[in-house]
Amino acid sequence: MLFSRAKTQLPTAEDALRGREERWFPLSERHRVLDAPLVTDEVPEGYDVALFGLGCFWGAEEVFWQVPGVWSTSVGYAGGHTAHPSYEEVCSGRTGHTEAVRVVFDPAQVSYADLVATFFEVHDPTQGMRQGNDVGTQYRSAIYYASPEQRQVAEDVVARYQAELDKRGYGAITTELRPAEETPYYYAEDPHQQYLVKNPFGYRCHSNTGVPVPRG
Repeated sequence: MLFSRAKTQLPTAEDALRGREERWFPLSERHRVLDAPLVTDEVPEGYDVALFGLGCFWGAEEVFWQVPGVWSTSVGYAGGHTAHPSYEEVCSGRTGHTEAVRVVFDPAQVSYADLVATFFEVHDPTQGMRQGNDVGTQYRSAIYYASPEQRQVAEDVVARYQAELDKRGYGAITTELRPAEETPYYYAEDPHQQYLVKNPFGYRCHSNTGVPVPRG
């Protein structure tokens, strides 16, 4: 992961890099761990999608592909302005994106609430534009909800977790909550997909609080 001291202020749409009209690189057809499609623009009937930003997406994706009930995961960029950005562009702080993990899951096996709880437990959502030593807008905490129901679940978990963090002396949760429809998800380049399978001793950033989410 790049350790540049990127800008910690989000660029405006006018200031962001221009971007591209379409994806400019190939992606693998299959997920290296789950043997599901990697590109999941078409989701099987009855499945749902969760989209999270929680710091370096290499280790974040690894967390979610291990959750029972998760059908496929991918890493990419969300919450910004630049269309089809590159990894280097996102790390420059000039696209407005955060590194994101897209999770396709079977709600009959794992609930969205449990995925949100996992999200909060494996990173520190109080750090603003950083996770541990990783500093920049691309490391901010974010939940991009796909429906009003997901929004309500996310807000409920935030409220419960904030109360628990307050007891332990942590600050305010800075997680960005936005509708997924407002922020296109752009797949990251293929070397970043399932990165820790390809590089098992690669970098993992889990700058978590150690505080569990109270289950409601």
